[in-house]
Amino acid sequence: MRQEEIRSVLASERRDLADLLDALPEAAWDRPSLCEGWRVRDVAAHLTFATAHTGRALAAFVRARGDFDRAIHDSAVRLARRRPADRLVAEIRRSADSRRRQPSTKPLDPLFDVLVHGQDIAVPLGIERAMPVAAARACAQHVWDRGFPFHPRRRFAGLRFAATDADWSAGAGESVEGPVGSLLLVLSGRPAGLAALTGPGLPELARRLG
Repeated sequence: MRQEEIRSVLASERRDLADLLDALPEAAWDRPSLCEGWRVRDVAAHLTFATAHTGRALAAFVRARGDFDRAIHDSAVRLARRRPADRLVAEIRRSADSRRRQPSTKPLDPLFDVLVHGQDIAVPLGIERAMPVAAARACAQHVWDRGFPFHPRRRFAGLRFAATDADWSAGAGESVEGPVGSLLLVLSGRPAGLAALTGPGLPELARRLG
């Protein structure tokens, strides 16, 4: 995807997710998300970090003593405690057209975040949230190429992923097929994507996802 296309889809997805969050009943904000140990409000809080001042992210890493996963989780939970839901929604909406990114992130990272975290919120709540195919395809390739923090090449060695709704495939071995959005979910460690997938490699994929 070209830069302007990434920015356009990112802005649309942020606004759409803000609308989804704005319509949630208060009780839904404390429901578990797809991410273990994260509530819906924690995921929403995390999404506001994408365009936040660098100092906020740096402080989180200092508190976590350099532990990446702990820093990301604790910073989101800490912010979610302090910010009411309507303010988190407003921050996500306000960030829609922002070009700010955190240091070391690539242009596709914010788009990946809003696509996958949108599913982290929507799926447990039983909300259908379509993932744009071209954007999901670009993010699947990005995750596969970049490695950190999911390392799909290593984690899923011996499996071949192929999209049924886009021209995309990766890996070699027993095949797993399905919508590219579902493949993106499993590449980023989310078993929720398994339901839409088929192929002889599916049992092994499910085992590796735990």
